[in-house]
Amino acid sequence: MFNLKDIYRPRIRHIFWKGGYDRKTFVSDLIAGIIVGIIALPLAIAFGIASGVTPQQGLITAIVAGFLISLLGGTRFLIGGPTGAFIVIVAGIVGQYGMSGLTIATIMAGIILIIMGVFKMGVIFKFIPYPIVVGFTSGIALTIFSTQMKDFFGFTMDVPSGFIPQWICYFKNIGSVNLAELGMSLGCLLLIILWNSKFKKIPGSLVALVVGTAASICLDRFAGVSLATIGTKFPELADGLPMPKPVFPKLELETVKNLFSPAFTIAILCAIESLLAAMVTDGVTGRKHNANTELIGEGIANIVTPMFGGIPATGAIARTMANINNGGKSPVAGIVHAIVLLLIYLFLMPYAVYIPLSCLAAILVMVAYGMSEWRTFKYLLKGNKADVAVLLLTFGLTVLIDLTVAIEVGVLLAIVLFVRRVMETSDIHVIDSKAVAASEDDDSLNPEDTPMLDIPAGVEVYEINGPFFFGLASKFEEFDNRSNSGTKVRILRMRNVPFMDSTGMKNLRSLLQRARSRGITTILSGVNDSVRADLVKFGLDKEIGEENILPHIMPALKRAEALLK
Repeated sequence: MFNLKDIYRPRIRHIFWKGGYDRKTFVSDLIAGIIVGIIALPLAIAFGIASGVTPQQGLITAIVAGFLISLLGGTRFLIGGPTGAFIVIVAGIVGQYGMSGLTIATIMAGIILIIMGVFKMGVIFKFIPYPIVVGFTSGIALTIFSTQMKDFFGFTMDVPSGFIPQWICYFKNIGSVNLAELGMSLGCLLLIILWNSKFKKIPGSLVALVVGTAASICLDRFAGVSLATIGTKFPELADGLPMPKPVFPKLELETVKNLFSPAFTIAILCAIESLLAAMVTDGVTGRKHNANTELIGEGIANIVTPMFGGIPATGAIARTMANINNGGKSPVAGIVHAIVLLLIYLFLMPYAVYIPLSCLAAILVMVAYGMSEWRTFKYLLKGNKADVAVLLLTFGLTVLIDLTVAIEVGVLLAIVLFVRRVMETSDIHVIDSKAVAASEDDDSLNPEDTPMLDIPAGVEVYEINGPFFFGLASKFEEFDNRSNSGTKVRILRMRNVPFMDSTGMKNLRSLLQRARSRGITTILSGVNDSVRADLVKFGLDKEIGEENILPHIMPALKRAEALLK
């Protein structure tokens, strides 16, 4: 019977109910939460601007979603918020449908995530082939890098959205590079690299944000050099960031239909990124996450966050690892991180208008480099041709076409690859009289200790290994066409068949009908209880006859001899 309590078990409830949460653990969570909150600040601002929305919306997302994902999710350590993976898809939705469209798409994605969690689909994401995941992330990284070149070099022209048109535009306007902006970008980039190589506790992106902002103010006041800042791009923020107000978008059927595909993309991206991050934390900490609870928690967060003006959110691997490395022990650290960001939002954000866009571009270039996984990409190119083809196809679609298309094709590829690999483990082969009869109820026996099969003339024995599903259809046709004209009885040995799907049942029924039309009786051998129950459910037990469904090969051969006589 369906029971939501068995599916949805927030980690924070488990921790406090089970006990053991003491003052020492709280202090560790408090310190980790403060540090992660400071780390998340520049990233939230940068992701907001890069996604085509305001820095305010990036921060709201980190606050609201970060709080809800930690409170309602299925992991101890995951830190939620806006991530680089969403930049491309969010910018595309905002450009085409506006903020109301993004709000609707994000809410729809949240609903899809909850449905995935309720129907226990969290485990599925563990089986998405690694080349597909690397293709997505590397493609997103390159796209982010490409979009930041305008602010990195200080270009002022309008840049098209496509990857190739962007670079054509950059090269055509190479002579209009702003040297002051480029100098700020390179300086911040170098500072991040050098700082991160020496210091681990305080992130280089935060140091670059502070130093870059101070340098921008000094250049403006004492040298007369003005750089593009958040204030020049969003002049409405000059009086400070307003408090967010609940947003309830107007739903129209046509808009919902158009936004379903982007919403599905957001949901899949969210599930992939968060559950991959959760699996990484499991390996680092030795703890186990609840994938279905995490999907439901993130679904709720993505329904609530856009109502306050936020954008899609998921678990962020970099901030999560910072949480673990700084002593985070429970979801309380994630809640503290959201509270720290809220305090910064309330009291320090009037100064955000002075942050130079070139500094944020440098931060996002480093984010893109971290996401690129170029070493893994290079390593996977040494794999088999199928994996290389999947990697390059997913990467190419993400960069050159559209992330939504890449996600849809990637999910389809994952299904096709899974079916192909299952088919490789499933086969049908003929057993002749020289074959050895291994016992159906004990596969560990030495074949030399078992009797030889004595298959009489007029009897065919076929052994099926692996799931009896739609992938075996073509193999059934092949062996059915090879049947001898003198065959009177056909035994299907099914001791190694763990399950049958509805297509397998249909194929078996077609096989029975063709055999019956040729005067051949079909006997099943070694059918397990699960498969037998499915045969009864589909009525195939009556078509075959209870007397022709036998537990082992030896009584099946005796039944065949009786039929021949």
